[in-house]
Amino acid sequence: MSVDTAPDRSAPREGLTRSITGRLLFFYVLGDVLGSGIYVLIGSVAGEVGGAFWIAVGVGVSVAAITGLAYAELATKYPKAAGAALYVHRAFGNRPLAFLVTVCFLSSSFAAAGSLSIGFANYFLELWDVPPALLVALLFVLVLTVVNFIGITESVVANMVMTFVEVAGLAIVLIIGVVFVSRGDADFGRLVEFETSRTPIFAIVAGVALAFFAMTGFENVANVAEETIDPHRAYPRALIGGMVAAGVIYVLVAISASLVVGAKDLAASDAALLEVVRADLLPIPLTVMTTLFAIIACIAITNTTLVAVVTQPRILYGMAQEDVVPGVFAKLHPRRRSPWVGLIFSSLVVAALLVIGTLVVELGGGLDLIARLATVTVVLLLFIYGLVIAAAMRLSGQDESERTFRAPRWLLVLGLLGNAVLLVYVVVDDPTSVLWCAGLVAVGGVLFLVEALFGRRDRGRSAL
Repeated sequence: MSVDTAPDRSAPREGLTRSITGRLLFFYVLGDVLGSGIYVLIGSVAGEVGGAFWIAVGVGVSVAAITGLAYAELATKYPKAAGAALYVHRAFGNRPLAFLVTVCFLSSSFAAAGSLSIGFANYFLELWDVPPALLVALLFVLVLTVVNFIGITESVVANMVMTFVEVAGLAIVLIIGVVFVSRGDADFGRLVEFETSRTPIFAIVAGVALAFFAMTGFENVANVAEETIDPHRAYPRALIGGMVAAGVIYVLVAISASLVVGAKDLAASDAALLEVVRADLLPIPLTVMTTLFAIIACIAITNTTLVAVVTQPRILYGMAQEDVVPGVFAKLHPRRRSPWVGLIFSSLVVAALLVIGTLVVELGGGLDLIARLATVTVVLLLFIYGLVIAAAMRLSGQDESERTFRAPRWLLVLGLLGNAVLLVYVVVDDPTSVLWCAGLVAVGGVLFLVEALFGRRDRGRSAL
């Protein structure tokens, strides 16, 4: 009597679905990094440094790229959702520390999504100055939540399409820069000017602290490793290739903006790259160009924020499977296979952050909400990046195969020092950012208490 060993294809699927190809993953990295900051924070970086702010962008790119090597190594060892929190958990076996990383990463993602949502609203209001910025930002988050719920494949395909659009926007800036130089109007002396009261080295560090936000986003890609086809091969190529491409584009765009507009005008604008387009150097009506570029900027920011929204519930999903957060976050929608509980929770936190931040601004808090949320993101991520590099070094020789990517150790040490220097500088320069970080982490503390009080009790009952 033979036994039918064919798999039952009608049985329900368990876990997340592997559907992301290496090419899609590359554009996922490129799109996430390119949209996060260059359209939103380039003016703030210029204000900190002056015409030489492209140097700060280049240094930020370098430190982030080195950190990316640690992520590439760990993702090929542990191709699962949860990313940094999982790596720290495996390296140190400390559940409270893993939970702290989970909360810090979620908090940084919430803050980044909030900052980008306000940036989206600023560009959107350049097109239609009708609704308040807060309403635009909240509706923006809601739409991205719905797209994420539909499914990861749809989200990543949308990401790839939007990546082409945002690259086109940055190409416009580069073309304007080339035209400006070819006309003989460029003052290359601007590129070495430090229009600040600080010494050049501190001006660069201050600029890097903000420019670093523009290179964040690559860490989000680790959270879809469980949904990537052949992650051992695809992940290192996509991550490193995407970051190098984004870094080169960033530096060239920063140089073009500095030459065409100048640091002061960039710093004074809520939509800094739009000032480059307003220089009116292309043989196309200015109204057409500014409208087109505002639309492109909205799409670019949408792209990065979509990745943040994709990431947040997957962190909760992955750490719920590691028994670090309440098990309810491991629930997947039976048809869409989306971690819907975590998605709803994440969206509500981002919405609350936007409302609270807007109220503080309107009550006369003297707050630049975009810069504030960007700084909070950077503080939390620098802390996480340092732990991830330490985890990579501690896990050397463990769980490795011939397919595991291995980062050069001397570069990891350099990256650890770079992250530490930036973290200390940001906290000393802006101690108020620590209070905002603490507020976000406190939200996660509630999850820890719920898991500590009820999660273990439920697991104990199920074991009986």
